[in-house]
Amino acid sequence: MKYDDFMGQVQNRLELPDTGRAVRATRAVLQSLAERLQEGEAEDLASPLPMEVDYYLLSADSGQRFDYDEFVDRVADRANVDRSDAVYYGKVVVGLVSELVPAGELEQVRAQLPDDFDDLFDLVDAEEVEE
Repeated sequence: MKYDDFMGQVQNRLELPDTGRAVRATRAVLQSLAERLQEGEAEDLASPLPMEVDYYLLSADSGQRFDYDEFVDRVADRANVDRSDAVYYGKVVVGLVSELVPAGELEQVRAQLPDDFDDLFDLVDAEEVEE
């Protein structure tokens, strides 16, 4: 998928009025997620994504330990939205990423995260049930 297509999908799924907000949402979610992952895991997750998107994963300071509430706070702060929007942004962006990366790679990401991050994968799990 090309960068413009990826951002168009984010903008459409989040029903955002412009691409700039889609970029901000994507960056907020992926940087925050990469900060929580062990070193090297963000690189594996980034490889099938457009180069401009994988930068958000690769530029983060990985290996930090924080819970899901802190993740949501980081997304909300970076995207300049309230917590409920940040939760939704996380689910939508991770859902789109899950469509582009191998299932095994996403499972490795999930295995690194505490159980309180399970909500982040709600849309991923819903798609698996439909199949």
